[in-house]
Amino acid sequence: MNEVTSPEMNIQRIYLKDASFESPRSPQVFRQGWKPRVNLEINSKYTPLEEDLYEVVLVITASVKSENEETLYLVEVHQAGIFLIRGFSDPDRLKTLGSYCPSHLFPYARETIDSLVVKGSFPPLSLAPVNFEAIYADSVKNRSETQH
Repeated sequence: MNEVTSPEMNIQRIYLKDASFESPRSPQVFRQGWKPRVNLEINSKYTPLEEDLYEVVLVITASVKSENEETLYLVEVHQAGIFLIRGFSDPDRLKTLGSYCPSHLFPYARETIDSLVVKGSFPPLSLAPVNFEAIYADSVKNRSETQH
């Protein structure tokens, strides 16, 4: 008789893998008016570590430019986690890695970005919540469209 195991997902560790902050126009940037334009890029990737154990890395890059397109600052954070994911079907495992895990990493990345920006002497950059499930669904839809 085969033993049926219920799906299991556990966070093993959450850690900051990489972070960078650049302000190429300092100190001149502090002497001009503040009307920033924020461009935000969000990506995630995963790497199998061993059976049922995965590293998921959420990469968030915020590029903040002036009205005349000069870079005021650039901040990038690679927030990572090790997740135990066992007993899922392949589609559900991929969905967990692509949406559920990044959504757990996001608050940590968000706090790190805000902290780096404030330490750079800029106004806080509070990122709005992100719907990672919708982002994952879009990526699956785009992948299936390009394969046909």
